[in-house]
Amino acid sequence: MADSQPKAEELSPQHLLTLYNISGFMNSTLDFDQALDNVMDAIMEVTNAQRGFLMIHDEETSSLKVLVARGIDGETIEDEGYSTTIVNEVISSREPLLTNNAQYDERFNVGQSIIMRGLRAILCAPMLVGERLIGAVYVDTAMKAGAFNPNDMALLKAVTGIAARAIENARLYLVAVEKGRLEHELHMAHEIQRGLLPNQLPDMKGFELAPHWESAREVAGDFYDAFALNDGFMGAVIADVSDKGAPAALFMAVARTLIRSHAHAGLSPFETISRANDLLIDDAEDSGMFVTIFYSLFREDGYTVSINGGHNPPAYFHKSSNSVEYLPQGGRALGWFPNNPLKETEFQMKSGDVIVYYTDGLTEAENPQGDYYGEDRLATALTQVSDQSAEQIKAYILEDVDTFCDGQPPFDDLTMIVVKYTGA
Repeated sequence: MADSQPKAEELSPQHLLTLYNISGFMNSTLDFDQALDNVMDAIMEVTNAQRGFLMIHDEETSSLKVLVARGIDGETIEDEGYSTTIVNEVISSREPLLTNNAQYDERFNVGQSIIMRGLRAILCAPMLVGERLIGAVYVDTAMKAGAFNPNDMALLKAVTGIAARAIENARLYLVAVEKGRLEHELHMAHEIQRGLLPNQLPDMKGFELAPHWESAREVAGDFYDAFALNDGFMGAVIADVSDKGAPAALFMAVARTLIRSHAHAGLSPFETISRANDLLIDDAEDSGMFVTIFYSLFREDGYTVSINGGHNPPAYFHKSSNSVEYLPQGGRALGWFPNNPLKETEFQMKSGDVIVYYTDGLTEAENPQGDYYGEDRLATALTQVSDQSAEQIKAYILEDVDTFCDGQPPFDDLTMIVVKYTGA
């Protein structure tokens, strides 16, 4: 491809002055749209063109979009007509093109737009950054308006190089600004979400609690909660929203609020989760999201009632048999359907028993070979350290997962609550 920058001797003094002014326009204003307007006005003035426009190439659709138009309504340019033949040739060849005899130029099949508008002179040049097409600048005049000269072509060639770099820099700047704004918003959402987690765990005689919350992205879809209730019970919740990011965080906040409010109103686990499900359905239908939940109530004597809304069944270590079973599955995720087929499960914890609530980010953590950590490894790890405190059990399991993953970064959020009953 030929050098896109013309030599100074190819430009007349007037054209050199115009090019100098255009460079100033592009570098002296933060208003990029105004700079492009100034550039197009200068080109129109020095070339005495009747019509002109600056077009941007859309890489997704491989089409051109008018950014600045003179003598043309950018919205109706297709109806008014311009030489698509010449524009397409410039885009294809990546070289500028000048004709002062558009009606009879044998290089082109004369299009209807040239004939209908009586176009005589057409000048078009691509805007390139390296080999990458940014867009094109096009000017034309009717038969009685005059012609373009080589100085005009050299000027347009120089201007398109300046404009292409400016447009690309502006695009990169906007991308950086948007990325910074998004990162700031996500950071704020992360802090808000972390603030929704319980600042202080309930202190119930005979129980130890050790939670862990780790987001794979800036904003997670997992959450846990633990709270004391007026009737001597303690509630524990673990949940996983189907989506990730800020929308999942908002959905999480709504689900948490509904569960807490119904639990504090004295409703049973079945009523709490059932009503939360029905209220979430309207929001879930619009967003397509749902949330899996496991909710338990504990009493000081070890009596426990639990309900599963489509969540991973917790691992329950029985001290008496030194074995691990997984609590029953049941129900559907919240936000899918009304009349969720939920079922409460009651059981009596004994001293030394441990329950590990978790999201699938734990059991589906992968090693470099693509293997899952899995429920069997979780059960083994829990058994090996069951005689330790809840905090030590949590730390051991997390270390075991980390060792298994061997540096493989997490794909999903990882949330866990270890509940150990030490006896009333």
